[in-house]
Order: sequence, then C-alpha cells, then structure tokens
Amino acid sequence: MADKAFDDGHVTVNGYNLYFKSFGNEEKGTVLTVHGGPGLTHDYMLSIADLAQYGYRVVFYDQLGCGKSDLPKNIALYTIDRAVEDLEGFRDAMNLGKVHMLGSSYGGLLAIAYALIYQKHLKSLVTTGGIDDMELTISEMMRMKSELPKDVLATMAKYEEAGEYTDPEFAKVLEPFYKTYFCRLDPWPKELVYSMEHVSPVVYNTMNGPNEFTIIGNIRHWKVSQEQLHTIHVPTLVTCGKYDEVSPKVAKSIHRGIEGSKFVMFQNSSHLAMWEEREKYIQVVTNFLDNIGKKKASSRKIKR
Repeated sequence: MADKAFDDGHVTVNGYNLYFKSFGNEEKGTVLTVHGGPGLTHDYMLSIADLAQYGYRVVFYDQLGCGKSDLPKNIALYTIDRAVEDLEGFRDAMNLGKVHMLGSSYGGLLAIAYALIYQKHLKSLVTTGGIDDMELTISEMMRMKSELPKDVLATMAKYEEAGEYTDPEFAKVLEPFYKTYFCRLDPWPKELVYSMEHVSPVVYNTMNGPNEFTIIGNIRHWKVSQEQLHTIHVPTLVTCGKYDEVSPKVAKSIHRGIEGSKFVMFQNSSHLAMWEEREKYIQVVTNFLDNIGKKKASSRKIKR
C-alpha cells in the first residue's frame, strides 16, 4: 500500500454519515472500491491504494453500519437495495463523477447490482471474487466444505446442530476453511485482521448469516440472470482466485454474462488476490484501466 498521505472524513448520505478514505489524485480517473462482508470495513482492501502510484485516485468507504460510518440498529436498513442507493449517494456526495468501480466479494455483488441501475456513472467495472448467483455460490461453498478433514467436519456439525455459531471452539475449527479458501497467507495482513476483528455483527448476521458458508441472511436468494448481465456494457474485468471461496464457477458465470468482459484467475490465490498476489493483481488492474484510457484516446483521435 502506498504510504502517502490520504484524505479522510465523513459525508452525509441518505440521512447517515459514511466514512471515506482517499489516496492519490485523479490524473487517470477515480477508482471507487466497494468492500465485502457484508459488514466488514474497507481496511482489508487497502492494498488497492497501490493504484495511486499509477495515476489513479483510489476512494474507500465504510458502508452503512460498518467501520467508522454510522451504525444504526434498525436492521431494515441493511438490504442490497438500500446499499445500492447508498453507493450512488456516496458517489454523488463525494462529487466523484464517472468512476471505475471495484467490488470485492459481496462488494462485487453490490457493484453488479449498482451497474444494473447506474452504469451511466461508470467508466468500468471490476469484480474480485464477486457474486451474481448466491445459490451457485452456496452450492460451491458446500462442496469446498465437504472436502475438509472428517474430524473438522464432525466438530463443525456438532456446533451447527446446537446453533452455537459464536462458540470460540467453533471459530477455531473454521480456521482450515478460512486458510484454504479465504486467505492463504500466513500471517494474514494486519489490515485484513483489523477488518475481521471489527466486522459489524448486526450487518453480517442480518445480510449473510453466522459464518462464510452458513448464508441464511437476506442475500440468501439473490441472483442476477444472464439476460440482466447482458445489459451491462461498460468495460468489465472479472477476477477470482483459483482456490476462491466464491468459486471460479461464479466468476465465469459473470464473465459469460457481461459481453466483452475480461476474465483473470490468480493461480496462487484464494479470495483475496489483492494481498495473496498483490503485485500481480495491481498490475492486472492497472493494465485493464490504462487500456480503457488508451481506447478512448484512440477513439477521439479517429473522430477528429
């Protein structure tokens, strides 16, 4: 991550204050990042601030109920529809204009949902471990879970049957899944640890559920059809890790749906290629964004 000074503060969006952090200047454009969870903080995405070294302004924000943003207790506020409107409200309140939107995990889902309504405000779309179909995502997670050691599965089953998802021993037995399919680095980056330790229980439990593969919250049945994806016409980069908890099958579904999209799978990564293969990830995203700029410049030259 670039160790340069950053701007941060709060902006009011739909009646609540959302925290932001901004790196670099917009010489080549603005990258608006969308974090996952639901319920994490923006911090685990901070390696993407490396893009500031290549001429991009990189803006992070904490979604409603997360991190340093307002934390209302009304769970009716925590829906995908509301999050999309907050994302658009944040872009507008920050005067960002047309942006390159980069969403990670649930943030990739949110970026797709945003593009279906507001793609006129996008220069491009990037999803990293993003989601277009929760049923497929859950099915693939169950497959990955089934491949864990039998003793781990037996212990998991004991706590799941008792509904004791918050028991420290259950959290410990989840480690093999997280270290295989979520982040394969050892130790985890401090920014990721911070986000995990400061997850919003209200948002996470309401929208997702008690853990990564027990998805019983209100995003459980969310799905975008291939026909809907076909309506997205902005330049799109779809990425995932080879061992991603959001299976490469999901990423390939997004890639199939968005005509002309580019697909990149990081061979040594699980869910967080921006850390697991940081240098390569930044280069892939930079090349994608720079190429958009070159194509537009070439188009303008031809029109003259």
